[in-house]
Amino acid sequence: MALSISAVVLLAIIVFLLVRKSGLKAGHAVVCTLLGFYLASSSMAPTINDLSNNVAGMISDIKF
Repeated sequence: MALSISAVVLLAIIVFLLVRKSGLKAGHAVVCTLLGFYLASSSMAPTINDLSNNVAGMISDIKF
């Protein structure tokens, strides 16, 4: 059984859990979100996208 989930949804769940359980303040989560938006519009976006695609590819190649 293969499970496919968007990276955005996964990261949103992680941030929500950190806010609820680990004491991450909502203001810090907002700052992290804004940083993500600014990084997405920067010249580093293609490099970050390539890196995340390569990591996702490596993870998907792991056989259990």
